[in-house]
Amino acid sequence: MLDDNRPLRVLMICMGNICRSPTAHGMLRQRLRQRGLQGRILVDSAGTHGYHVGQPPDPRAQAHARARGLDLSDLRARRLTVQDCERHDWLLVMDADNEAAVRALCPPLHQHKIHRLARFARRHAAHEVPDPYYGGPDGFELVLDLVEDAVDGWLDHVLSLHPHLDTPAQ
Repeated sequence: MLDDNRPLRVLMICMGNICRSPTAHGMLRQRLRQRGLQGRILVDSAGTHGYHVGQPPDPRAQAHARARGLDLSDLRARRLTVQDCERHDWLLVMDADNEAAVRALCPPLHQHKIHRLARFARRHAAHEVPDPYYGGPDGFELVLDLVEDAVDGWLDHVLSLHPHLDTPAQ
């Protein structure tokens, strides 16, 4: 059971932390602000590989996100650590390859925190959020559609498990 006084921590994870996970990070951050939950649920993102550490999100991901009112410009890529597995309550991965990488890194005690983000989508039947990096604009739009659906579903799911997060502080 989550302590009523501690914020819930969620980590969005993809391969390089420049397309999908920062998009999901930005989408959840926006939803939390809209609902006044930004201090109760904390979001971060990381990559399973260190290809882009320190870099901002892919310019294409930023442009497509900006067109939907999401600003990702302050985010910087970083690599997933064992400490992330310990510190976060939810580890939301974008696909099977990244799920396998997180499971390989994450201590057994924290394996239950690993879930595919797409599992929480309600309007899309996807099992993964596909990597748009080597594709065209349609791939980035699909990522945004899937991430928006899944983030909304995840947030509703979490608030059903922890209703105290959605009630005013006493």
